[in-house]
Amino acid sequence: MKTKEKPLKLQPAKIRFGLVLRNAREELKLSQEVLAERAGLHRTYIGQVERGEKNISVDSMERLANAVHLQLWDMLRP
Repeated sequence: MKTKEKPLKLQPAKIRFGLVLRNAREELKLSQEVLAERAGLHRTYIGQVERGEKNISVDSMERLANAVHLQLWDMLRP
């Protein structure tokens, strides 16, 4: 059973970023592995970021935003 997610604006920034990242990755039909390769990061790290388990650096956020063709500030916007 899928848990109900809070609206994005009520989520902490790392949760919001992870949800936006997952949605963008899925829209592009990319696996976590391919996204990790594009961003120069490890696949397991991508999963942790998408689930909001990691406090991600701004540099890594920028690399991931570029990999999914989004502006970083748009990914953080409530």
